[in-house]
Amino acid sequence: MEREAQSASAAAAELLSLTVSETISVSALLLVPEQAHALLVLAHGAGAGMHHASMQALAVQLAARGIGTLRYQFPYIERGSRRPDPPALCHATVRAAVAEAEHRAPRLPLVAGGRSFGGRMTSQAQAASPLRGVRGLVFFAFPLHPAGQPSDGRAEHLFQTRLPLIFLSGTRDALAEWPLMQRLANRLGARATLEQLPDADHFFHVPARSARKDGDVLGDALDALATWIERLPMTAQA
Repeated sequence: MEREAQSASAAAAELLSLTVSETISVSALLLVPEQAHALLVLAHGAGAGMHHASMQALAVQLAARGIGTLRYQFPYIERGSRRPDPPALCHATVRAAVAEAEHRAPRLPLVAGGRSFGGRMTSQAQAASPLRGVRGLVFFAFPLHPAGQPSDGRAEHLFQTRLPLIFLSGTRDALAEWPLMQRLANRLGARATLEQLPDADHFFHVPARSARKDGDVLGDALDALATWIERLPMTAQA
C-alpha cells in the first residue's frame, strides 16, 4: 500500500520547463498536496538528478506532511553530463526555480535548498543576492568539506545569507564531520538549526548494527524540517 501511495503521489507531479537563459532551459517537477502550507524549492545533489529515488522520496514524504516541492535539474544533468556547471550557471538555475515556484504558488511560504551540492548552490545564490520570497534555507547533508579534508571553508558564504538555516546532518557524514558542523552552527548563532541524525552518513544511510533504519532517519529529518518551517517568521524577502 505504501508503494502504491508513493506512486500515486509521484504521478501527480506536474512536469515543467524552466527558462534559465535565452539558450538554456531545464525540466522541473512540481508536487503540491491538497492543503499545502509551504513549498520547498528543492535542488538535487551533484551526482543524481531530480528523478533519483532519494529525491522522489523527499518529495512524496514532504507532501504527506503538507509541504509541496518544486524539484528541478541543473543544466549539466539535463544534458547528461557528470561534470557540474560553473557556479554562476547553477545560481541562475536556482533563481529560475525560485521564480517559477513563486509564480506557481504565490500564496504558499517559500523555502529553498537541497541535497548536498544543490543546497550549497542555493545558499551561494542567496548570499550573492537575496532569493525573492524565500523565508529560509534547507540543507539535506550540507557538504562542508571534501571527504578526508575536514575544514569549514565552504561555509563562509553562509554568514551573508541573512536567513534562517536548517542543517539536517548525519553524525557519520564524511563530508561534514560532526564537531565541525556543531562549531559552524554555533558561529552562525540563532539563525541556524542543526538537526542531528545519529549514525547517518552523507546519504542518510545507517549501518546494519544501528538500532535505526534508513527510513527512520529520513522520517526524523522531515519531521524536524516540518516543525522548523512552521516556526519561520511570517515575513518574506522582497
